[in-house]
Amino acid sequence: MVQPPTSFPLPPPAPAPAPGVDQYGKHYRDWTWQVPPRFNIATVCAHRWAVDPSRAGHIAIEWEDETGEHASVAYAELSRRVHRLASALSAIGIREGDRIAVCLPQRIETAVSLLAVLQLGAVAVPLTVLFGPDALAYRLKHAQCKLAICDSASLANVLSVRAQIACLTSVVACAGAGDASAIDWDDLLTHGSDTFAVADTAADAAALVIYTSGTTGPPKGALIPHRALYGNLSGFIYSHNQFPQPGDIFWSPADWAWTGGLWDALLPTLYFGHTIVGYRGRFDPARAFSLMERYRVTCTFLFPTALKMMMKSVPFPREHYTLKLRSIMSAGESVGEAAFEWTQRALGVTLNEMFGQTELNYVVGNCSLLWPARPGSMGRAYPGHQIAVLDTLGRGVPLGESGDVAVNRRDANGDLDPVFFLGYLGNDAGTKAKYSGDWCRTGDMAHMDVDGYLWYDGRSDDVIKSAGYRIGPAEIESCLIQHSAVAMAAVIGKPDAERGMIVKAFIVLAAGFEPTEKLQKSLALHVRGRLAPYEYPKEFEFVNELPMTTTGKIQRKVLRDRDMAKGSTRT
Repeated sequence: MVQPPTSFPLPPPAPAPAPGVDQYGKHYRDWTWQVPPRFNIATVCAHRWAVDPSRAGHIAIEWEDETGEHASVAYAELSRRVHRLASALSAIGIREGDRIAVCLPQRIETAVSLLAVLQLGAVAVPLTVLFGPDALAYRLKHAQCKLAICDSASLANVLSVRAQIACLTSVVACAGAGDASAIDWDDLLTHGSDTFAVADTAADAAALVIYTSGTTGPPKGALIPHRALYGNLSGFIYSHNQFPQPGDIFWSPADWAWTGGLWDALLPTLYFGHTIVGYRGRFDPARAFSLMERYRVTCTFLFPTALKMMMKSVPFPREHYTLKLRSIMSAGESVGEAAFEWTQRALGVTLNEMFGQTELNYVVGNCSLLWPARPGSMGRAYPGHQIAVLDTLGRGVPLGESGDVAVNRRDANGDLDPVFFLGYLGNDAGTKAKYSGDWCRTGDMAHMDVDGYLWYDGRSDDVIKSAGYRIGPAEIESCLIQHSAVAMAAVIGKPDAERGMIVKAFIVLAAGFEPTEKLQKSLALHVRGRLAPYEYPKEFEFVNELPMTTTGKIQRKVLRDRDMAKGSTRT
């Protein structure tokens, strides 16, 4: 059995900044990666704490669902369950390199499943329970999954496509989701052992296949290695103002099937031996505040969509809830000044925006404790990551000009950056297209200021080119959301014979407002009075909801396609 390490591979958080010291520069220069050549995520996130007397009895996961059901598990018990499932899966033929689908929401069994699969040296394929049969079938077949672990939210859909997927030889059903053709979770674990060898995996060995959101084409399976856990840790530490602090408890509504839930919440919290709160149910702003109050949450990751819903639904949360929040991280879209200022005013926390993607996560962001967080900025390169803004030919663009955000394979000291993915599963051409030399392109547009802060300009295919201007949708959306009539907003470029494109806004109205011509004019004037004259929407469409990815990003491509298909009335 591989013995758990006895020390952290990264230095402990530094003390609070001294006045007048360039804390950003110091941390950026001093950061060094200390990635062991061979290690396994299951060891560092579960088993090492079981042999640590100070943490073995500490709660690893507090969990509840919308029905009020509650459960918790301490680190020693988490380790035992991971050992039992790993040994039981081995007994039914799961081997190193096999791909195992984990089709579960936030629940204790999800963490156990992911860590047990990794302990075997197999590859976990986390899949959200929001996927319908077609989406599941595509990913299960593409990843060549040998086994799928489900609960009641996913079992029926997986079983409905099982016959189409020759490689899928077994299905495991947990949490009472029974079916005669599925292996029962509890029965499976009774055949497991409380101790089982951890695979001696290389740091570069594949740990996960995480599918991209599909905002720019068919979903691609990004192969993520074990070492990527370390690559994410600097961003996690700094985006939560020197995590961990004594008593830190983490919660995020981000699905544990996605990068945001796995790398930005579940795994790094377990890595540090702290408590993470899991919740199974639909996101609700009031419920979010209630959860944070009940579990004394100190640190959270909230998508901009969630933040804006909370801001609109509960504008004065501290009048209703006793909160312990000390850090909020947000990513996925630009938060905008309105939500940024609301978190400061209403929650007493300066929000840290972050930027990353499935292929290389947590590379840019803020740490309000150590360097100023600027409203609307994605932040600076996190320590250990080297960032540039490139043109279409792979050359750096001048400061202030928009280009493609790119990350170098090596950090500023020349050391290999462990955050990088291994490549796209079965798609060498797609992997190759991602790079310009050692620079990995993100496909997200931004410009950099003189202090190294990046400012998001949208996806490369979201940029609106109108009458010679390049317009990013995020700033306009942020401006629109500040209007009292707007609950949510999305902006696209619509083809126009005279200007090339015009700005079109899709609006979800706040309660109590009706779509009128007068309101459209009010919204246009609202934007025109705050941004550049060429940025205000020339056309509006009022909708009941916006198309979103399961990771909380607005699917502007879907809006563009709908608009092209049906046309709309220009105002």
